[in-house]
Amino acid sequence: MSASELSQLEFDQQHLWHPYTNVAKPGPTFVVKEGEGVHITLGDGSRLIDAMSSWWCMMHGHRNPAITQAIHDQLDRLPHVMFGGLTHDPAIDLGRKLLDITPNSLTRIFYCDSGSVSVEVAMKMAVQYQHACGFAGRSQFATVRSGYHGDTWKAMSVCDPDTGMHHLFQGALSVQHFVPRPPIRMGEDWVEDPAQNGIGALRALLEANAEQIAGFILEPVVQGTGGMYFYHPEYLNQARCLCDDLGILLIFDEIATGFGRTGEMFATDFCTVEPDIICLGKGLTGGHISFACTMTNDRVALGVGGGNPGIFMHGPTYMANPLACAAAKASLDLLTAQDWRGTVAGLAEQMQAELAPARDLANVRDVRVLGGIGVIEMQHRVSADEAHARAHEMGVFLRPFGHNIYCMPPFITTPDQLSEITAGMLRLAREL
Repeated sequence: MSASELSQLEFDQQHLWHPYTNVAKPGPTFVVKEGEGVHITLGDGSRLIDAMSSWWCMMHGHRNPAITQAIHDQLDRLPHVMFGGLTHDPAIDLGRKLLDITPNSLTRIFYCDSGSVSVEVAMKMAVQYQHACGFAGRSQFATVRSGYHGDTWKAMSVCDPDTGMHHLFQGALSVQHFVPRPPIRMGEDWVEDPAQNGIGALRALLEANAEQIAGFILEPVVQGTGGMYFYHPEYLNQARCLCDDLGILLIFDEIATGFGRTGEMFATDFCTVEPDIICLGKGLTGGHISFACTMTNDRVALGVGGGNPGIFMHGPTYMANPLACAAAKASLDLLTAQDWRGTVAGLAEQMQAELAPARDLANVRDVRVLGGIGVIEMQHRVSADEAHARAHEMGVFLRPFGHNIYCMPPFITTPDQLSEITAGMLRLAREL
């Protein structure tokens, strides 16, 4: 049968390669015809609640009128122009908005294509900064176990080399420095003993390798793909002091946690310190178009410019794409114009109550909620394919990974819709 004779789904299964799949066994796949609000409409006309916010980015729901209108308006004027030697209002207006809501010290903005690229940019910034300061040997990075920072080459090197998705690339990736993940969980009492709070191990690693380490990168407070693990923010405060003492840059990957998802505007806001570099993405455009940015302080930006070759060596073709900038500005305006803090607190309170019965199940290891993130951690690995098979019956699209059945619902999710999501999670916890 020729490609033209295949149905849409048959063509997809025979020719399109989906993320984290085996092309010979792609697993169940739904054809989506439309998205609106919290729902996606499938080819057969059925509707599913997108409990994942389409991999954590669609915080205002699908096809938000304000964001789509901003894209349409920009499309009529300037869909794209190179950012080398040129600028435009959408990039400038978005920059003003970002400075209004991000940590005060982060004053320089580098627009990127995607979250993984923003991590690559952050790591390049750190290396160039160290080189400009006369520390050419500082080209490696420290990070914590169970972290995840993206699928591009350098980003993979700071993902967990043993338990992460990229362990088979170990021989090809740069060797980095890993410490155990922060051991004290969010909500637990901080223990001052460095041997128990993880700071002792971090100090030992950084001091032993300071001459090689350019930066310490980690996801603040919430480790996402590494296990939906929530840890104590005091770890970050003390890590900041260690980095300052040793001349190591502190990099926060807030791609998954930014823009209110944790209950704070940024997970950084749980801390009393600010990073040298922050990576933002996913919810930046409300999920309507791929975009990200890397922000840093004047010390790093001017340091990079003061060294050889005197310029930052990165420049994506679609950097500061006007459509993406317009979408991001509209998304952030939507977020800040509402009581987003109250909205996310409401999601958290309801998830806490409705997921609580999972604690009584023998095969459940833990139940935890932070902001707009709800997690049922199982004793065993959970099959995403088996979860998909139940999606039609539940009316909810959930995609578990590892041991975790989790949701990150759009902020516009109503209480009734959230109850459908939590009911679906409980069903999967009982049946899978």
